Amino acid sequence: MKKSPYLLECCVDSVESAVLSAEAGASRLELCGNLLIGGTTPSLALFEKVREKTNIRIHVLLRPRFGDFLYSDDEFEILLREAALFREAGADGLVIGCLQRDGSLDHEKMAALIEAAGPLSVTLHRAFDMCADPFSTLETARALGVSTVLTSGCKASALEGSANLKQFVQYAKGLTIMAGAGINAAAVQRLIEEDTGLKAFHMSGKQTVCSAMQYKNPEVNMGLPGISEYERWVTDPRQILAVQAVLARAALQTS
Repeated sequence: MKKSPYLLECCVDSVESAVLSAEAGASRLELCGNLLIGGTTPSLALFEKVREKTNIRIHVLLRPRFGDFLYSDDEFEILLREAALFREAGADGLVIGCLQRDGSLDHEKMAALIEAAGPLSVTLHRAFDMCADPFSTLETARALGVSTVLTSGCKASALEGSANLKQFVQYAKGLTIMAGAGINAAAVQRLIEEDTGLKAFHMSGKQTVCSAMQYKNPEVNMGLPGISEYERWVTDPRQILAVQAVLARAALQTS
């Protein structure tokens, strides 16, 4: 069977979501913790369990905290240590991004992390969407040896950034541009129909699942205001299957 030209990466923060994504046909996983706040570095134990339960590529997000991508020396030392730990543990890729105050890519920190990654594939995550000059950042990323750039086209969603995404694909020169933010079957269909040239997509496909707890204390909130303690996000495999169906049809049309 001819290999599909398309790649679908699923972002997950639990074993349950990882298994569901793999079973639904994800090309690979981006493993993180705390997807609710945009993702942070997952625990090594979570990585090991996901590796045990799945047989597809796992790219690990390295992000020490919620917020911007301007990291202190202590935070950067943590990132370097995490890069080494996940490389030793058998990750297939690392997902990283460090910026300077002026919105440019932090060449020094990125180079050090890429060196720590060794032979692992490196993705520049959506720190790219927060940079001041995306085309200059693409040049820097390529020179550093980044293989993939995850981006919404510097807009709130990939659909809103589709014109920019098309330009990034044309400018990429060897970099894979992976569209993320608001990715579902309808969005992928439109991005293909608009002839963006995109071949890689990133989605969480999340659904809200209610807690199995019988006793619930409505007087206590353990986390972010307005976020229920008795709901969580889990991958909906139907959403992944729907995107894969769109990609399968597109692959047939281009074969």
